[in-house]
Amino acid sequence: TARPRARHGRIVPKAGRASAPSSHESPPPRHAPYRYRPEILRPAFGLISHSPISIRRSTHPSASASKPHHPAATGAPSSPPARTHIPQSQCGHTHLTHGMASGGSGRTATAGTAALLSLVFLLLQVSAGAGAGADCHFPAVFNFGDSNSDTGGLSAAFGAAPPPNGRTFFGMPAGRYCDGRLVIDFIAENLGIPYLSAYLNSVGSNFSQGANFATAGSTISRQNTSLFLSGFSPISLDVQSWEFEQFINRSQFVYNNKGGIYRELLPKAEYFSQALYTFDIGQNDITAGYFANMTTEQVVAFIPELMERLTSIIQNVHGFGGRNFWIHSTGPIGCLPYALIRRPDIAAVKDKVGCSVTYNKVAQLFNQRLKETVARLRKTYPDAAFTYVDVYAAKYKLISQASKLGFDDPLLTCCGHDAGPYNFDPKVGCGGKVLVKGKWVVLGKSCDDPGRRVSWDGVHFTEAANKFVFNQIVGGGLSDPPMPLRQACRSKGQ
Repeated sequence: TARPRARHGRIVPKAGRASAPSSHESPPPRHAPYRYRPEILRPAFGLISHSPISIRRSTHPSASASKPHHPAATGAPSSPPARTHIPQSQCGHTHLTHGMASGGSGRTATAGTAALLSLVFLLLQVSAGAGAGADCHFPAVFNFGDSNSDTGGLSAAFGAAPPPNGRTFFGMPAGRYCDGRLVIDFIAENLGIPYLSAYLNSVGSNFSQGANFATAGSTISRQNTSLFLSGFSPISLDVQSWEFEQFINRSQFVYNNKGGIYRELLPKAEYFSQALYTFDIGQNDITAGYFANMTTEQVVAFIPELMERLTSIIQNVHGFGGRNFWIHSTGPIGCLPYALIRRPDIAAVKDKVGCSVTYNKVAQLFNQRLKETVARLRKTYPDAAFTYVDVYAAKYKLISQASKLGFDDPLLTCCGHDAGPYNFDPKVGCGGKVLVKGKWVVLGKSCDDPGRRVSWDGVHFTEAANKFVFNQIVGGGLSDPPMPLRQACRSKGQ
């Protein structure tokens, strides 16, 4: 059947209601607000939602326009304040010299020296503890992934996600398949850097403190099918890696040879070794296998090859100077409406929450192999810090305890078309339109309060859900080794 085409028109963003930041919330990014400049709608089709899409996003919107967060999404654990660091050489030199210069008998001097040595030893322990607990300095973030962390890559290449995406925080579509911010946005806020510009977005981008190579629909493996037939992006992880190589080489050439405004928009050379490299990918590899009618045994058999490809990509990034890696596990795929509907045979056996047992077992197996892969990388490259982050645990906690945490039915889609038990119709995605008697009618509408929903569009989480997940992982309690986000550079050799 012919797919509907979007009408031309203009979208005027609604004004964000400013709210006083909570003491528990992440600090806002250090950048000036950007005024939205909505562009004219252009007809195209959403790769993920398979529905007409709308506008390009405005980059780097201000965090000061944030609306109040969901009650259950607040209270992010903060990193402990760094204690005063006393240089070891300074401690030893000052106190030992003083002890030897003291007058009195030899016995008194010996006792005094012993006491001072004990004090020095104690101070050195305090100093070591202070160094271990101090925050890292991440001047930039470079992200690789899929739609869970895409801030505009797919929108720049294949057409933007339509309204009401972006409604909660940005007031308009902002390149994200969400009503607001993603986990990667909260990571940027927590580290005090601007929201990441998509590498593929050539207009209005600022790469001075990082870049985002993620695109919705991306996989670790290469996709050999048509983009519009499969729904999966051709920009697989190895392509993102090639983009990263090009970005390093090109940005440094332009930075050093052209100067001027480019020095304000591109990262300094040393940032590439000091930056945090984040990875959030793998969900689509599992669903791509199932959607191609593979059996569970075939999907599981493919996981080792995925780990080999991921290892190769991370090794490549390390070869270009990357030293700090923050790697997310995949989430409970069996709790996503689009997966439950697409393969009802795989979703037949459900747990007490209503999630597919089979899907989730495969996701957990993937995560176990991923954790083992990260551990091997840690041993292979003792000069680098590798942190495995159990995002699965955070997401499943939210889904299984949704009511207790103040959310509605976790499997009920907020932005969708009233079809079936999940309010999800794969033929009419979020913002999807149909032609009725010569007029375009929006069928994929948003619910009244996205802040009470977990699922935004049947595939992705709402901002409130993303905020909850971030709050669960930022403190390091779900990480291996258990390092907070701001200390992710300290997991070397662990």
